[in-house]
Amino acid sequence: MNPLRWDVLLVGFVLALPVLALGLRGDLSTEEMMTRVLWCLGAGWVVVGVLRFATTPPPAAKTSKTAAHPASEPHGTGDAFPAA
Repeated sequence: MNPLRWDVLLVGFVLALPVLALGLRGDLSTEEMMTRVLWCLGAGWVVVGVLRFATTPPPAAKTSKTAAHPASEPHGTGDAFPAA
């Protein structure tokens, strides 16, 4: 999975909003802020990967031709209602 996909970038940006706010307020230096923003991008990649794994339906079970079409039984006399 490409780490620069739009969904990864969007989740990373949402996770980075508090870090950016702390940087703008002056609580974090520029170096600290950029390091944490990269961690937010990595966390966004993990979150999207887990969500994709969790929401992907399981692969369909393969059916063999013998199970799908059981051996043909010998036909009776051809009557719709056999004699009792």
